[in-house]
Amino acid sequence: MSETRDDFLGGKVKAYQPAQGYRAGVDAVLLAASVPAKPAETALELGCGVGVASLCLAARTDVAVTGVERDSCAAELAGRNGLDVVHADLAALPSEVRERSFHHVFCNPPYFDRGRGNKSDDAAREAARGEQTPLSVWLDVATKRLRPNGTLTVIQDISRLQDVLGSLDDRLGRVTVLPIASRVGQPARLVIVQAKKASRAPFSLLAPLILHKGERHEADEETYTPEVRGILRHGAQLFIRN
Repeated sequence: MSETRDDFLGGKVKAYQPAQGYRAGVDAVLLAASVPAKPAETALELGCGVGVASLCLAARTDVAVTGVERDSCAAELAGRNGLDVVHADLAALPSEVRERSFHHVFCNPPYFDRGRGNKSDDAAREAARGEQTPLSVWLDVATKRLRPNGTLTVIQDISRLQDVLGSLDDRLGRVTVLPIASRVGQPARLVIVQAKKASRAPFSLLAPLILHKGERHEADEETYTPEVRGILRHGAQLFIRN
């Protein structure tokens, strides 16, 4: 398997990735930025892939991150990238993870329900992008691993927002939805949903996070907004809710 070693957060994080197939990018960095971790806390990433989101979170604050990944090649790369990774299926966690609770659990589940779409011809990309374990299982496992007042953070395709919200139960509260749009006036493509265990705070829908300046792409140059540039290049936090 050919690999590349890519920079994230302006070079603060370097990660080996497969040269072909699914490759971590902006989604992983945004997810990491939205986890409200504080120094000395613990975090768990379900389906961590090669570990980019976890590594970006650890680079932003002194938090101990554990990753779970069932794909052996991705888990091996995550370990080489410096992540504490457990090679396991999230639906059958080993006792070393199942007996722990975490301040934060976060995940980037496969975006596409294959009951509603077509499979990718690339096996690795399909495993990362096409749902095999139901989204409801992802969120149930994540909720179980949270300690009281811990936060669950998930990034998903906007088409799955209804599925995400429908999979959250009364163990969680303070549900907050942040749509993510490429440009002003364009529909949201992604969404971050964050919830707090054992909270009774009300639901909140935030204004969209806009990734790029201007109404359209007009020049061959980077057009990220200052806020997004700070997140992607300098490891700034994306505040979902105070």
